[in-house]
Amino acid sequence: MQLVFSKTQHRHDPRHFLSSGAPQPNPEVPGRIDRLLAGARAAGLGEVAPDDHGAGPLAAIHTPEYLQFLETIFARWQRIPDASPEVVPNIHPDRRDFSYPASAVGQAGYHMADTACPISEGTWEAAYWSAQTAVHAARMVVGGERAVYALSRPPGHHAFADLAGGFCFLNNAAIAAQELRRTHDRVAILDVDLHHGNGTQGIFYGRGDVLTVSIHADPVRFYPFFWGHASERGEGAGLGCNLNLPLPRGSGDEPFLAALDVAIGRIRAFAPGALVVALGLDAFEGDPFGGLTVSTGGFARIGARCAGIGLPTAIVQEGGYLCDALGDNLTAFLTGFREG
Repeated sequence: MQLVFSKTQHRHDPRHFLSSGAPQPNPEVPGRIDRLLAGARAAGLGEVAPDDHGAGPLAAIHTPEYLQFLETIFARWQRIPDASPEVVPNIHPDRRDFSYPASAVGQAGYHMADTACPISEGTWEAAYWSAQTAVHAARMVVGGERAVYALSRPPGHHAFADLAGGFCFLNNAAIAAQELRRTHDRVAILDVDLHHGNGTQGIFYGRGDVLTVSIHADPVRFYPFFWGHASERGEGAGLGCNLNLPLPRGSGDEPFLAALDVAIGRIRAFAPGALVVALGLDAFEGDPFGGLTVSTGGFARIGARCAGIGLPTAIVQEGGYLCDALGDNLTAFLTGFREG
């Protein structure tokens, strides 16, 4: 198995975000990369740098308004007198069926769902190469690799077509799935992050060619709150092509693996030609966000069962925050996948 990674991803380094209204140190830090790289190397993965595949794969998922916003907003924000050092919105619309604001402040509110996606000087460049990493991994899978791991940072599964959120800016898993759709009639996305992949769900909710499945902590009292409930099944052409499997807080290996078996059954019924695994490692029992209690050994079992689906697979990194076992958890998942 190969690892795809770009050093440019280190350049996204905002210092603070707002949690429950209070400034807190940003937990989605460049140091995550070093732990994940060590974990991937310990699993024996070879390493390649992504090519620049251009804006086309990004624009296949995200709106041009949004891409232009991400590329330009930091410089524009710096021209605002007495503005914060990083872009954090202070206003959000109650609907989206109105004219598009011209001001940087208005656009930040329009394109940023919450205060947990601060934009710093290097955010656009890092997010761009995070997405290119996912594109490159998907193209390697199309080229015949059984599975490829994309170390994508910042993560992506909370990003909608025109909306950032939850430390996410470009939806890497969705971009990878769309790349795989160029070759396969149907593609499935399996999201095993602690948090529901609301952006991924939103992007494909009305489509019947991409199945989205998410296993996550029950959002009734947990981020992202408004999405991720079991009743959300898709709409229009996508009705029946979205499956949410929320778990009670504190659930460990056995409940998670039981939900994974349900997810795999739905994926097989969809009969896709390829799979994207949106790999969050924050379901770990020692992760700072503390929602679920999956063990390091549990991640090995999750990896083996994902491999057992038997599809060409792009593994795209999502969450998993700084703790001593972060690299070990990735090693366990990748080793389990390779041996599964």
